[in-house]
Amino acid sequence: MDFVTDEQVHKYREDGYLVLDGFLSPEECDALRERMADIVEGMDVPQHCRLEFSTDHDEQIKSQGSADYFLTSGDKIRFFFEKGVFDDKGDFILKKERSLNKIGHALHAYEPLYKNITHSPNVQQPEIGGEVMPHQDATFLHTEPLGRVMGFWIALEDATLDNGCLWFIPGSHQNGITRRMVRTPKGTDFIGRDNTYEDNQFLPAPVKKGGLVLIHGEVVHRSGQNTSQRSRHVYTFHVMEAEDTRWNPENWLQPTPELPFPSLYT
Repeated sequence: MDFVTDEQVHKYREDGYLVLDGFLSPEECDALRERMADIVEGMDVPQHCRLEFSTDHDEQIKSQGSADYFLTSGDKIRFFFEKGVFDDKGDFILKKERSLNKIGHALHAYEPLYKNITHSPNVQQPEIGGEVMPHQDATFLHTEPLGRVMGFWIALEDATLDNGCLWFIPGSHQNGITRRMVRTPKGTDFIGRDNTYEDNQFLPAPVKKGGLVLIHGEVVHRSGQNTSQRSRHVYTFHVMEAEDTRWNPENWLQPTPELPFPSLYT
């Protein structure tokens, strides 16, 4: 993919998301997955840090919202797990590679393959300003003004209706946000609540291996449960327009002296 057309820019601005085929080659996808397999094979997560990841409001407050392992993960590579993968002693019930929900949040800083993709010329192009519950990224990554954060969601395998592709409510990025995750002395909490959405409001966005989905920070999206026997590995990160933008100091994710937010163009 060498450029984004004016028509695609218009569609992104109208819908709040855009699917672009062929962002990575199959070989690049395979290399990222192979490196991740090595990382997972060597992971050593203490039992008290084996945190189940969720986008559900109440579960977020109960688990990762007060967990130091999550709150201090912004400048580290850490591991978060699906629900129901540990026994009552905290030991794995399933194989490690099948237990993971996500790995975050600093692959882009410490892993050369992932860093190179994040800072690649295609990402630097201008002109485009388990089940995951319906949400808006700006709930967690809040800027002033809003509309300055965009997610890059890269399919390292085919993402289909059966194995949990993304679903969007087109145009919902134009309605603002109703919920914010903020840091508190005890961890994190939420201001406001998400709206309730009907299933028929969402449209699926299946994407082939190597494809990219651009996600506006305020568009409502979700992914369904993987009901297939195939995995659905992705690499995702967010980019913020820095000029005239204030990163909210109450966001759970904050730059650190060890890892300031890197410029996309360095």
